[in-house]
Amino acid sequence: MAQIGTFTRDENGNFAGTIRTLALSVKATIKPCDRDNDKAPDYRISANGVELGAGWSKTARETGAEYLSVKLDDPSFTAPVYASLVQGDKGEHKLIWSR
Repeated sequence: MAQIGTFTRDENGNFAGTIRTLALSVKATIKPCDRDNDKAPDYRISANGVELGAGWSKTARETGAEYLSVKLDDPSFTAPVYASLVQGDKGEHKLIWSR
């Protein structure tokens, strides 16, 4: 697993940070959104005013820790990027990429 981003959370539940890969380096926001059905995302992810992905609230089975399951996509990607936004030891939130 590789960390591709670091975010901080504000009092309104919004996350702000940076996503960095070999091909991408952008400041991004992850904001809660209204859901119109059970499969709709809980969060929208944007960078430079463009929607880059979505996130769903999840709870880890083994530890009970809450995290976001994230899907990032862009026409420049060969395939969507899946990641988890998890809280680190110092209160920061880490975006961890997985294949």
